[in-house]
Amino acid sequence: MSTPLATVCGAEGSIFTLHVVTTRARPARSAVIASSAAATAGLLWYSFSTTIHNDAIITPKPEDISKSVQKASTSSTGITEDDGSICAVAWGSNQYNVINPNEPGVQRVQCPVNASWLKGVALRDLALHERHAACVDARGDVYQWGDGFFGSSPTSKSEPQGPKLTLLWSCKTNIIQLQLTESRIYALSASGKIYVIAANAEQQKAPPPKSLPASTMSWWGPGWIWGAQGNAIDFMEITPKQKLGWGEQFVSISAGRNHLLALTSSGRTMVHPMNKNANTHGQLGLRKFDIPTPPSFADIVSPSRIPVELVPRAVADPFAKASPFSRSATSSMTRHIRFSDALFEIPSLQGIKVSQIAAEDRTSFVITDSGRVLGWGANEFGQIGLGGSMTLDTIILPTEVVLSRNVPISVRTRCIDISAGGDLTCFVAERTDGESLVYVDLLTCGNGQWGGLGNNQYSNAQGNPVRAKNVSGLREYNEDSRTMSPILPHAISVSPTGHVLLTLDTQAHGGPGGLGRDLVVWGTNHDYQLGTGKRSSLPVPTTLERPEGGRFILGQRKALVRDLAGKVWKKKVEVEQCAVAGYGNSIIYWKIR
Repeated sequence: MSTPLATVCGAEGSIFTLHVVTTRARPARSAVIASSAAATAGLLWYSFSTTIHNDAIITPKPEDISKSVQKASTSSTGITEDDGSICAVAWGSNQYNVINPNEPGVQRVQCPVNASWLKGVALRDLALHERHAACVDARGDVYQWGDGFFGSSPTSKSEPQGPKLTLLWSCKTNIIQLQLTESRIYALSASGKIYVIAANAEQQKAPPPKSLPASTMSWWGPGWIWGAQGNAIDFMEITPKQKLGWGEQFVSISAGRNHLLALTSSGRTMVHPMNKNANTHGQLGLRKFDIPTPPSFADIVSPSRIPVELVPRAVADPFAKASPFSRSATSSMTRHIRFSDALFEIPSLQGIKVSQIAAEDRTSFVITDSGRVLGWGANEFGQIGLGGSMTLDTIILPTEVVLSRNVPISVRTRCIDISAGGDLTCFVAERTDGESLVYVDLLTCGNGQWGGLGNNQYSNAQGNPVRAKNVSGLREYNEDSRTMSPILPHAISVSPTGHVLLTLDTQAHGGPGGLGRDLVVWGTNHDYQLGTGKRSSLPVPTTLERPEGGRFILGQRKALVRDLAGKVWKKKVEVEQCAVAGYGNSIIYWKIR
């Protein structure tokens, strides 16, 4: 049955009449519809009124999300507003309480903010890992913090756990540099000694499992060191297998995922294997070495040291990538700090004087005194920089990296610095033509999936080093020589997760009016680690802006410096701001010059 409901005037005077059609519903069908509606209403009422247990996924409320992401504060200068003290600046992921241990409920810091937990503190060195961090304060004491150190849950919202003293200063352990791995902390002392301690607090104080015979006591030596409040901290000194020369000592260390590079004052390069995975891609530069006899062999008559040969996977098993499940997992013993107690000189680098070392996750680099670069290890993303035609994903011997492919033959190229992290490599190349015109290029290679190459492209693999935009070929007026001089990168920090922090030395030739050094950022930005306040990645180096406005400039000054215990160390100490790129986060701390 059709009943007219309304009359509507349409376009050009046309008239339409709306009708309502009514029909008689069958009793059975209406009963079914009514019962279904009642069941649905009951289900909705139960869902909204009853607590669901059994580990159900709960959607966070908007107010909870806003609490887990910290917004910008009123200042990000690294200077407190109340008394003008120095402090750190941090932003990015705080999932494991690494950059802001005083606020465990904050998982991300969206914009650069002053970190009050480092107020008045200037450091010798600071290093970040994914779940833990460590630093050396002005007195030479080593402090550790983070969920990976305390053993807390990654989502813990308990009481704040600040930095804890683990290595107390002494005339022997006067630490000046730190390198972190997942399970270890390597420390270089001012006297050229290299020490290793566990990254976890429980493993540091764990006593030896059982008494060992005299022939194997060296496996657990040399002993213990005093930490905070007189607690004994287990540690070990890493000694060179080959004898050092008169007055020769270690001056630099660089750690990959499972190996460590060390450089001596005479230019010799040595390597230290951390576990059985130390040479999966030939990153050691050697295969055969010896290790102390493990405690599991203590009841068996054996020598105090046993020979070991770690063959790269590409050589031992060409189908290693096709069948990774067939390989045995790393045992707990290989995670112990005493898997190896020695450093071994790389045979192919004997007689070659090296000026700088750098280690990626599974790749190693050195710069010779003549400015040439040698690299070896993993190369599946082209991170060594051997060119686009190189298809090998494993380089087992140090091979020269040519940085002059895209310049004329008359231009002389010399590498003056190298920075590496994850699967991304940055070379600082100084170029000179026949007219004594000097300029500097930043060349990058490796995995640029999130824009880490800095060439305005997102490339998964880049074997030929490319020129990063906006930071290459820069020049400024030199007031002293009254000529144009190149602007050099003062420091580069490459994150293992794919973002880069570069400090331009814009103050070197700027005269007395220079304010500081510009901070340039690019790469992945999923956790706000670039400090832009957004989560979009940047494929081009971009000058960072402060949340309160203006360029982010790293300064220098004289300040009163305290140690992490809160005691005054010295007054009017020359300090400068230093940027460090971590795992999805960034931090700027005041470093003692």
